[in-house]
Amino acid sequence: MPQDIAQALAYAQQKDREDELKGFRSRFYFPRFARNTPQSEIAHSVQTSDVGPDGQTATGGFRAGRDMIYFCGNSLGLQPVAAEGSVRQELADWRELAIGGYWQARNPWMTYPASLRGPLARIVGCGEEEVTVMNALTVNLHLLMLSFYRPTPQRYKVLIEAKAFPSDQYAVETQVRMHGFEPRDAIVEVAPREGEMLVREEDILVAIEREKGSLALVLFGGLNYYTGQVFDMARITAAAHDAGAAAGFDLAHAVGNVPLRLHDWGVDFAVWCSYKYLNGGPGAAGGAFIHERHVRDQSLARLGGWWGNDESSRFRMQKGFIPKPTAEGWSMSTAQVMNMVCLKASLQLFEEAGIDRLQAKSRELTAYLSSLLAPLEGGAFRVITPVEAGRRGAQLSLFFEDRDKGKSVQEQLMEQGVITDFREPGVVRVAPAPLYNSFEDVYRFCHILRGLL
Repeated sequence: MPQDIAQALAYAQQKDREDELKGFRSRFYFPRFARNTPQSEIAHSVQTSDVGPDGQTATGGFRAGRDMIYFCGNSLGLQPVAAEGSVRQELADWRELAIGGYWQARNPWMTYPASLRGPLARIVGCGEEEVTVMNALTVNLHLLMLSFYRPTPQRYKVLIEAKAFPSDQYAVETQVRMHGFEPRDAIVEVAPREGEMLVREEDILVAIEREKGSLALVLFGGLNYYTGQVFDMARITAAAHDAGAAAGFDLAHAVGNVPLRLHDWGVDFAVWCSYKYLNGGPGAAGGAFIHERHVRDQSLARLGGWWGNDESSRFRMQKGFIPKPTAEGWSMSTAQVMNMVCLKASLQLFEEAGIDRLQAKSRELTAYLSSLLAPLEGGAFRVITPVEAGRRGAQLSLFFEDRDKGKSVQEQLMEQGVITDFREPGVVRVAPAPLYNSFEDVYRFCHILRGLL
């Protein structure tokens, strides 16, 4: 890792040349500059000697002055080039086959979710029978809380991270009210200590032990959206079970990003969206994991639907819900093919790249970003994401004490052709995704940021 900023570009270009995943960059569409960029600004971010006559850099993929640097995959992943053709295929099958598409389409609609289970199982670390694609994240969270949050007068509390993503807070608040409890009594929050930004792992475990007599559910994000902190899901799950509580996770910012071993960790359930690191497109169908010990338990409470009924009796059109002995036993409605097709195109890229190789590249990309940001810290901002590789993913959060300064930097980055995002209060989130971001992207971002500061 270069210590001298002058060596950083050469290092980045060498890393990109050696990157065995570099070809995947060209299989995504990057947003373009909304205005003509003066040559002086192009030279500011990329040395002109590194740009070929066709506008391509030596490392490929980036067309100087046209494509933007995209570090916002933690909010919305880029569009796979193959997505358009995949959508056209389903439209053609609908046009030409109509109802026949359920059985005769190139990707038969009746079994469409099954084609996604294998890739997702490899990403989240579980068996195919433990994962499904359905609905959206918060809908799935509510559905699974109905199964795993079964409060009694003695056990009714839910332990969550303080300032969890709002949708999780709203879901927990309304669930406990629906069961007749008051949120101020039933919701236990674990917050960072005074003057700190991160939640200490020991404080989570202490809170679980303290509340074990009344705890029904531990529900955490796998990765905190604001700080980028990855929680030790294995330890949290074990502690929850020791306390007699269920353990669930919102993996919106973790899936497709950090290593997951949901089955081996014994997690009871998890939910996620598919439009961030999974590149499924805006509003793409969400996903859910239910451990195998639960999917085969037909007595477990759940809401039934036609699609979750056992396939052998589905078309008998008779009373008596018999859930499938898989995670699909929680599915309720016919597969949302048009809401899954872009996710399918992206998951094919994950299969080609391999989740282990992607995560290895991600660790290197993020470490490189961290090394270039280090000399810039201490003035306007500081990085609040953990420094240990195992406690972070493809995101670093830059916290600006002066919120207006942070907002201004965010806006100026956009003007310079860099897409990050801003989260109140005062954080610019930077997320280099290994499927389509390069080391040179990281260098150029830091070079531009240094100029703005």
